[in-house]
Amino acid sequence: MNITCTTEKLKNAVSLAERMTGKALTLPTLHAILLIASGKSIKVRSTNLTLGIEIEIPANIEEEGTVLIKGEVLASVCNHLNDASEVRLTLEHDNLTISTPQHTTVIKSLPADDFPTLPAVEGEQVEIKTSVLQEGIRSVYFCAAITDIKPEIASIFIYSEENNLCFVATDSFRLAEKKISVKGIPEISKILVPFKNIADILRVLDVAPETIRIMYSRNQIAFFANGLYLTSRLIDGGFPPYQLIIPKETVTKVVLLKQELLNTLRLSTIFADKFFQVSFAIPEDKKTITLSSKNSDVGSSVSTVDAAIEGEPIEVDFNLKYFLDVFQALTGDSLTISFTQPNKPIVVRSVSDPSFLYLLMPTNR
Repeated sequence: MNITCTTEKLKNAVSLAERMTGKALTLPTLHAILLIASGKSIKVRSTNLTLGIEIEIPANIEEEGTVLIKGEVLASVCNHLNDASEVRLTLEHDNLTISTPQHTTVIKSLPADDFPTLPAVEGEQVEIKTSVLQEGIRSVYFCAAITDIKPEIASIFIYSEENNLCFVATDSFRLAEKKISVKGIPEISKILVPFKNIADILRVLDVAPETIRIMYSRNQIAFFANGLYLTSRLIDGGFPPYQLIIPKETVTKVVLLKQELLNTLRLSTIFADKFFQVSFAIPEDKKTITLSSKNSDVGSSVSTVDAAIEGEPIEVDFNLKYFLDVFQALTGDSLTISFTQPNKPIVVRSVSDPSFLYLLMPTNR
């Protein structure tokens, strides 16, 4: 191998690939990054067996070749190549030499034959705006379960409905649903992306072009875009029929300013007990909503928030952390909270964006 390529492009590709190496796995090969120089480009590839990536960048290839290098070492070296616009990579006697006019670094390679191949996904295909995927995933992913005890809810559920692409996540205590209008979206019955892969997928989408192509099968999904190939394992299971738990009737509806409620909830966290419980109460006069929290070791807090209220007086307790989480997905200045019964879930929506729904189960008193 003897190649020359742009320093910045190599650095960005290696940085992205290094994040997806199998650092927690015992097989040394999975800690590494595979470099494949052929034709007019170099491919930078890594995998942790559940997630894999290949980034192709243009290069001047004088001699083709393949080399496997420890990902952490390669990324550290590339991060310090700030002195030149181009970098040369040369492989000789199983040693990779990385050189610029000011620096020369030699790294020992690993056996490249042991590196696993990335899955070639074949199945259904759809082309979509990258921003749609980003918005949908970011709106709901914080609700997904973080353990694999129930893999089907430790995931992001994606499906299509009429002209909407729907994103759903739940950990059984709360649920978020985002529907984004996508004209002409083909039928997608079920895609369950593991939650543990979501952060890396979002990181790749941040650098992807405006449009991305998706191909998926029963167990794998792949994202294609201009020299970028990302593949992820999918959960082979059934997402709970969540529509059945969304309340059909509302006993009390509250409309209030988002920032005012957020400030009050943050104050309540200071006095929350070990269960992070906060009580919402709507009195008989139905002009304000009262939030109270109490901790025997710290003290207590009672706050009122002005609101437009329709319906009956009610008092319900919730987990403060779960309530605070939804604010990252709410847009606009106002929100609505729809109550049913004290032991039933509430529904939170943005007044200006009915496409997002947040369902939160109450806590036991």
